[in-house]
Amino acid sequence: MSDVPDPFREARRAEGVLGLPTDRETIPMILRHEDVRKAAKDWHTFSSDAPYRVPIPSEEHLRSVRQLPIEADPPEQTDYRKLVEPFFLRAKQPAFIARVEAITERLLAEALARDSIEAVGELALPLQSRALTVLLGVDEAEAERFIGWGVHVFHHGDNGAEKGKELEQYLNEQFDKAAAAPGDDFYGLLTKTLFHGRHLTRAEQLGFANLMFAGGRDTVIYSVACAIGYFAERPEALEFLRADPGRIVLASEEFFRVYMPLTHIGRVCPVDTDVHGMTVKAGDRASLCWASANLDETAFEAADEIRLDRRPNPHVSFGFGAHLCLGAAHARTVMRTLLELLCKRVERIELVSKVDRVEHTQAYDRPLGYESLIVRFHPREA
Repeated sequence: MSDVPDPFREARRAEGVLGLPTDRETIPMILRHEDVRKAAKDWHTFSSDAPYRVPIPSEEHLRSVRQLPIEADPPEQTDYRKLVEPFFLRAKQPAFIARVEAITERLLAEALARDSIEAVGELALPLQSRALTVLLGVDEAEAERFIGWGVHVFHHGDNGAEKGKELEQYLNEQFDKAAAAPGDDFYGLLTKTLFHGRHLTRAEQLGFANLMFAGGRDTVIYSVACAIGYFAERPEALEFLRADPGRIVLASEEFFRVYMPLTHIGRVCPVDTDVHGMTVKAGDRASLCWASANLDETAFEAADEIRLDRRPNPHVSFGFGAHLCLGAAHARTVMRTLLELLCKRVERIELVSKVDRVEHTQAYDRPLGYESLIVRFHPREA
């Protein structure tokens, strides 16, 4: 019996591609691990220079700025990335890790003191929101605003356009403050830094920040919630990690592999292109299906099983090629810290109730985390 539902298995084995009908086009989803990695590196054929259309569904009605650096191609993308990459790599530093650990300790203590807790909205969401303030270099109190936006600014609830405007207003306020007195936080960095000998425009500043909030929060939230759900349904798994703490890093990567929240990401074909037998007209999109690639049995032994000591694990949950996720170090720090503290503080996690979340499309239905996950944390004896 498989641990992980795989709605792409048959199409991946047979054709290597699955057509996703949309209002504008039918998007060929590239499914195989090797093909996804090859396409991710071929930005001439599969371009990211497509404002609002890299996410699927597209986001023209949800934001007014191009997200950076994800909606650009090299060499421009490379230059944009260099501006902020050192800032994101701070997530590997001991001081950063210590602050995330303190946040996680506090949230776990609160969970242990309660009879039960809804793990998505009351644990995973505040954990990532508070950890994000550490990454941004801002006061932790700002997390309350982020929590209020829900799991995803645009796609949580039915008022995405309204929340998109609220987000841009909030970010404009932060950049106005930074322009008046630039500090060492994320907004100050984007205000002070030079790009090709000039300061970033406000649209460019907003493009970086919009991606931080609208592209980098829900992925960690869902991965964290799924990991908690896994331990709740398999009580022996925590003991497996406790038996060898060295497995925590491997387990983190396995959770990222199987609980990849972003099913796929769009690329625009500048000219008519054959994508594994499907024709993409110039200006239309194909997509890189990370979720399918991560379950490709040609790349992973027993791909539909969760193995917390899997090695090697060449998953593509943080992308591949030029667009490797800037927030990968942050996500890894959050997940690894959580697993370490669960092993230390929690004897077992009891599942009280759950409502599964399913991504419904015309081409596939993919179980993707939880709408609600109510659990009870049992403390370890001192």
